[in-house]
Amino acid sequence: MGSGRLFAGLFAHGEAAARVSDAALVDAMVEVELALLGALSDLDLAPREAAQELADAVAAGGLELDLDELGRGTGQQGTPIPALLKALRGQLSDDASAHLHKGATSQDVIDTAIMLLAGRALDVALNDLAGAADACAELVQRHREAVVPGRTLLQQAIPVTFALKAANWLSGLDGALAELRVVRERDLAVQFGGAVGTLANLGDRGLEVAARLGERLGLAAPEIPWHTIRLRPARIAAALGTTLGLLGKIGRDVVLLAQTEVAEVSEGGGEGRGGSSTMPHKRNPVGAIALIACAQRGPGLVATMLSAMVQEHERGAGAWQAEWDTLLELLRLTGSASAIAHELLGGLEIDAEKMRADMNLTGGLVMSESVAAALAPSLGRSAAQDVVEKAARRSVDSGREFREVLRAIPEVSDGLGADGLDAALDPAGYLGVSTALIDRALAVHRGG
Repeated sequence: MGSGRLFAGLFAHGEAAARVSDAALVDAMVEVELALLGALSDLDLAPREAAQELADAVAAGGLELDLDELGRGTGQQGTPIPALLKALRGQLSDDASAHLHKGATSQDVIDTAIMLLAGRALDVALNDLAGAADACAELVQRHREAVVPGRTLLQQAIPVTFALKAANWLSGLDGALAELRVVRERDLAVQFGGAVGTLANLGDRGLEVAARLGERLGLAAPEIPWHTIRLRPARIAAALGTTLGLLGKIGRDVVLLAQTEVAEVSEGGGEGRGGSSTMPHKRNPVGAIALIACAQRGPGLVATMLSAMVQEHERGAGAWQAEWDTLLELLRLTGSASAIAHELLGGLEIDAEKMRADMNLTGGLVMSESVAAALAPSLGRSAAQDVVEKAARRSVDSGREFREVLRAIPEVSDGLGADGLDAALDPAGYLGVSTALIDRALAVHRGG
């Protein structure tokens, strides 16, 4: 299940992957069975000795569970639970075995176990995302004065600061954090309904058992079983998918900024990081590439989770089963991307001088909108636009500096004068409300 060790550096980076491994899922399923037996015992529906026997076996590490055998059982019975129960009962007394899994069905155990893993993986991802956001805030604060070409459709547009670019990343990170925290708080819940959601096997005590099971596991006990109403896993998946998309966008920006011809940023990481198998000079932006790779896989997985919402009656016939590894893989990828983003943003190196040089790459053409805006009061907006557009074309065709071409135009010299033209061509003077926007993003991040 999930990414193998060969690709773990990309798709299973950080601590979250271990929280959603095969072994972790089996442990969580045992944890659910233990909590259920404990809940039954608490309510005098099972002997305390039975619950204690299983608890002692788990605590001592005495349970012997063969993952390969459980996997074969999944193929034979459609879920791993029958094979798991067989393995557990083979290691327990007859009295304890008789009360194991009482009132539950396979879906109850699997869904609840996956909710446990989701909470644990989300905790790791949230911690890394918070670290990434803090690192991003440091970049924003440190590079307030670094002017860089704003780019639309991959072409230079008008000036922006690197701080504002990073503030947009920061706003996205804070938004993703907020959404995942809501999901963590709202959507993780016990699934406990028995065969068809009536808890008939427990008579009139089913709701008590469900509530006690939730208490023991630290999960909410919902008002009604959600076995075929899959809003909870779908909402988790959607939040994970949007987080991956946000991290992929940051990765894409870094890849573009790190191109040889741009070279405005580079990844940290020390000797050997980003090396090529054949080109000794290469320093590839491997962290940013990993973010994009994780993000590329998200949409298909989220789509699977959404399509799996359409289930039959009281148990999904294939759709439910399709969710298992899909949601775990989304958790794994989001945890990996969050850890990579934390490292990437914490070590990102900014070349403000190269950014300034790139501002001058077009000989001042990047300031054409500023010049047109400055001329508008004297010429009118339409005429000013026309004059500047023709000047820009002349600059490109002749290879002359934009400033030089503008100085030779009477309407410009009359309307602006030398000082006015210099001001209109100064990138630092055409940043709009960038400072206010940066301050607002930082204030939101800091809770102000």
